[in-house]
Amino acid sequence: MEKVLGIGGFFFCASDPQALAQWYAEHLGVDLVPDSYDKNPWQQLAGATVVAPFAADTDYFGEPEQRWMINFRVGDLDAMAAQLRATGVEVNIDPEAYPNGRFARIYDPEGNPVELWQPAG
Repeated sequence: MEKVLGIGGFFFCASDPQALAQWYAEHLGVDLVPDSYDKNPWQQLAGATVVAPFAADTDYFGEPEQRWMINFRVGDLDAMAAQLRATGVEVNIDPEAYPNGRFARIYDPEGNPVELWQPAG
C-alpha cells in the first residue's frame, strides 16, 4: 500500500492571517510561507507525528468551538517556555511527565490551542 510521507502543510482560517503567521514566526520559529517558488518553506526535523481524531465533544482542546489543535515537537520544553514567557505568552506546563514525554499548552493570539511536546528520551 502506498502511504503518505508526512505533513505537507497545515491550513486554517484566521481573522488576520498575516498577523497570525508573523506571531508563529516570531514566537515559535515557523517561517512565513515563501512569496515565491524560489524560496523554501519552513522545514521540520524528522520525528514522530501523531494523527489522532478526538471525540466531537472533547474538552481537551479548550473551548467547545475549538475543532483542532496543532502539536509542535520541541527539544527543551523548559527553555521554550522561558523564551515564550519572556515575550508575554502564557505557558501552562503539564506537571506530569508521561511515558512519551512532557507537554505544555499555549494559545495563539486568536485563541487557537497549541501544544508543545518534548518527546521522552
